[in-house]
Amino acid sequence: MKILVVDDHALVREGLHQVLKGLDEDICVLQAGTCAHAFTLADQHPDIDLVLLDYQLPDMQGLAGLAMFGRQHPELPVVMLSGTADMDTMRAALQGGAAGFVSKSSMSEALLAAVRQVLDGGTYSPPELQGDVSTSHPPITPLTRRQELVLQGLLEGRSNREIGITMHLSDETIKNHVSAILRNFGVQNRTQAVMEAARRGYRRASAK
Repeated sequence: MKILVVDDHALVREGLHQVLKGLDEDICVLQAGTCAHAFTLADQHPDIDLVLLDYQLPDMQGLAGLAMFGRQHPELPVVMLSGTADMDTMRAALQGGAAGFVSKSSMSEALLAAVRQVLDGGTYSPPELQGDVSTSHPPITPLTRRQELVLQGLLEGRSNREIGITMHLSDETIKNHVSAILRNFGVQNRTQAVMEAARRGYRRASAK
């Protein structure tokens, strides 16, 4: 497992590294102090599973960094971290495409729970926003062509491995695509994704 931590404070980055060992003692944690460095690392390491992104960085505001990750690496889930945990900040991050939002004042267990949930393909909304209608239904944005092909595999009931074989992609890459589809649809699992796909007009290729 490989996670990219983006924060301009070295002590915070190292602290997060220690916390993330709770997921896997052998976890690989990449560290960046700026968005520019983070984008370079993301390009160099296409197998990154997750990004933890600080809301305030010296070279770019966190939401701008989030948008850049969305354009350059749409399959890569990003969890926003912030020392300012007001409602507007949380909503802005989630509506901007973050897969989750965690306050830096949260306990380590809360961070790990959020990371696990996102790595499992879900999204994490902080307790303060549970049931907040403004974040429960993210705006509909089009899937990329590759995501549409992965979605077609989901509609046909195929496993990640089967989809990967067909598309000549690794299981990990397919998992990231599935995670991106779940976030785009605002759902928590593959079954809900298939139902939402049908609502949006997607059909199995054989059904066209």
